[in-house]
Amino acid sequence: MLLLRYDTKKTCPGDPSATMPDSSLLIVVVLLATTVVLVGLLKWLRLPAIFAYLLTGVLLGPHALALVPDLERTRQLAEFGVVFLMFSIGLEFSPAQFMAMRRLVFGMGSLQVLASLLLFLAIATFLGLGWRSGIIVGGILAMSSTAMVARVLSEKMETASRHGRIAISILLFQDLAVVPLLVLIPALAGDRAALPAALALAALKAAVILLVLLVLGRPIVRPWFQLVAQRKSSELFMLNVLFVTLGLAWITEAAGLSLALGAFVAGMLIAETAYRYQVEADIAAFRDILLGLFFITIGMLVDLHQILADFPEILVILVAILVIKGIVVWASCRLFAFEQGVALRTALVLAQAGEFGFVLLSLANQFRLLPAAVLQPLLGAMLLSLVLAPIFLEHNGWIAQRLVRSYRRGRERSLRAIRSLQLKEHVILCGYGRVGQSIARVLEEEGIPYLALDLDPSRVRQAQSAGESIFFGDASRRDVLQASGLAEARALVVTFGDVATSRRVLAVASELQPRLPLLARAHDDSQIAALEAAGADEVVPEVTEGALMLASQTLLQLGFPLSQILRRVRRFREERYRVFRGSFWGGSEPGEDQGSPRLLSVSLGDTGWAIGKTLAELNLPALGVQVTALRRQGIRGRDPADTMRLRADDVLVIFGDPKSLQAAQQWLLEGPDAGAFVTQNRE
Repeated sequence: MLLLRYDTKKTCPGDPSATMPDSSLLIVVVLLATTVVLVGLLKWLRLPAIFAYLLTGVLLGPHALALVPDLERTRQLAEFGVVFLMFSIGLEFSPAQFMAMRRLVFGMGSLQVLASLLLFLAIATFLGLGWRSGIIVGGILAMSSTAMVARVLSEKMETASRHGRIAISILLFQDLAVVPLLVLIPALAGDRAALPAALALAALKAAVILLVLLVLGRPIVRPWFQLVAQRKSSELFMLNVLFVTLGLAWITEAAGLSLALGAFVAGMLIAETAYRYQVEADIAAFRDILLGLFFITIGMLVDLHQILADFPEILVILVAILVIKGIVVWASCRLFAFEQGVALRTALVLAQAGEFGFVLLSLANQFRLLPAAVLQPLLGAMLLSLVLAPIFLEHNGWIAQRLVRSYRRGRERSLRAIRSLQLKEHVILCGYGRVGQSIARVLEEEGIPYLALDLDPSRVRQAQSAGESIFFGDASRRDVLQASGLAEARALVVTFGDVATSRRVLAVASELQPRLPLLARAHDDSQIAALEAAGADEVVPEVTEGALMLASQTLLQLGFPLSQILRRVRRFREERYRVFRGSFWGGSEPGEDQGSPRLLSVSLGDTGWAIGKTLAELNLPALGVQVTALRRQGIRGRDPADTMRLRADDVLVIFGDPKSLQAAQQWLLEGPDAGAFVTQNRE
């Protein structure tokens, strides 16, 4: 504290700046140290990082420890966090996507935003706040947390579900609704008599500038970015992104509009180029750091003493936020003919306040449009709603099943429909996208029954109408997997592209049926370890297989014999995939050399001679076989160490030619009693 209070300048005892040296570097160090500790702690508690930023502002701000002064330059820098956030939203604005979801986005989304705004406006006016404050409060509370909801829905594999699609659609419209609200709030700060003219002028400015920037920007931005990219300089490309983003933000601010509006337009323009994803990756660091600083400045607005004094009012506002927004979302879903369970789940998902609400709150505070008596309780209630949000997001399905009997019966009917197939010796496909459907075609041609699970209702409906064996269901749920006949299945294949989702499915499946072969899809080798740790017996990376096929076609075009290419591909796979180190054979394998190496499972039972001995003592390589795996108590381990001591009921998977396999099997089960056959094979 002595270091923090050191200052070379003389200050008056009552000067707030006396508590902190006029050192920007020291302010940054204090902010970073506190943020690093809190982000790490809250990540360990599985809470969003936004809480860490808000808590940093609360603790270090002028109303608590006062270690960081509420400087104007800090707030100005934090505004760029909002600029890059709106730029990211613009990058995601795809006209084609919006047209495909236009009924939900523009229909249900506009209904939710307008209804919420009008209801909160009516309540605020009834309480004597005035219609200007009411509009601002309504706009603030109509927003939900895009970042939190999208992340949790993705982790829970619910983005393709009905309530997930509705929630994402409403969030998309909320993100768009922020743009006119950013224009409206400064206009509300003007003279009351001139307000209609100010609003009309602001709307006209926004329309003209948007039209000019979009019409003139489209033919310019694409060739300009192509020209910059041709220089092949990452620094130049990054500088160009900043130039376009901040340049358009400056143009809109100079026209009397917001910085964020110009950034949104910049994102829309770049979204139509081939550099969209590269730009998004490049600005991620700027966006996250500056957005974190923005939330720190929001936390600095919190007066803990005032929050504690107003806690009863905060609880009332919190209940109003959750109940009113929940009712609005539920009623919107019902008006669009969605069933009660789906409507309730969507309402629970979107009941909280959102990050854009804080953006609007900060802007309203900047123009002094909300009295302090309203600002602190409103801020406290919004923060508490975000604290409760993970509970609603995580358990929305459980709550809906308990409160809506028809929804519970509907899920039970789905499970009964899956059980009714009574499949045996089948393959369970988790996910029925392009990869899942391709696997299904192969299985179908080979006469192997399969059952597919998917959470995209449109895909399930279309595939079912075509007579395919697919059901709507969450493959990470125990009851769904059990209803799918997991105990009778021959294998389970996870085709999801998301690693977190695949790991959840693998963990549940391996726990329910440890002996069942589990296969998973991965993007590249970096994901293999995580999927194998979750229980996958084999992981197939798309990048590796794509490279192998491309290399094969290259050799074919260069004139190499097809037989030589196939041998090379097979050798590569035997080295790359453990599962390709031979295979388990039946009575015969058409088209294959009957003496070629293969796999054999040897169960020691409780009488096998090898029980109690290590693999080194057994010396199986001397028989010409290799131990590829050991299964013990339902858990499979690959390439066991030579020091591994065998136990009763262990199952050894060995690889070799048929003669060597027969000798090794007799040696493991009978030992010296195996006689001359083993001795001859050793020789």
